[in-house]
Amino acid sequence: MHELNIPKDLFDRMLFHSRGGYPNEVCGILAGIGNTASALYETTNAEPSPVSYLMDPAEQFRIMKDIRQKGLRMLAIYHSHPQSPPYPSSKDIGLAFYDDVFYMIVGLIDQADPDVKIFRITEGSVSESAVVLV
Repeated sequence: MHELNIPKDLFDRMLFHSRGGYPNEVCGILAGIGNTASALYETTNAEPSPVSYLMDPAEQFRIMKDIRQKGLRMLAIYHSHPQSPPYPSSKDIGLAFYDDVFYMIVGLIDQADPDVKIFRITEGSVSESAVVLV
């Protein structure tokens, strides 16, 4: 799976969430079936900062449980980079524990035209994938 299909309404919600958290990073999870997202979960950044995020562990556990109960799987973890390009930082790479999900970054240097990139991060190796709006 080298691309992630995202309905435009979910993509727009992710951008709205990202802009709304400025100047701090925001984070969330996309879930679905196959390579198509059908649900977006906004999560609390337990480490509010313009250069870092940490999903609230209890909230993440509840979300993962909800995803399983709905017969979905986690497809992507997204977060924003309010003041830097959408490329994984060394911390992002070090905290990429899920080899089978995408890591999506919303770059907000230009809030009117966010730059969104998606990656696979496996054992410290970063490869860019594609976002397809459906």
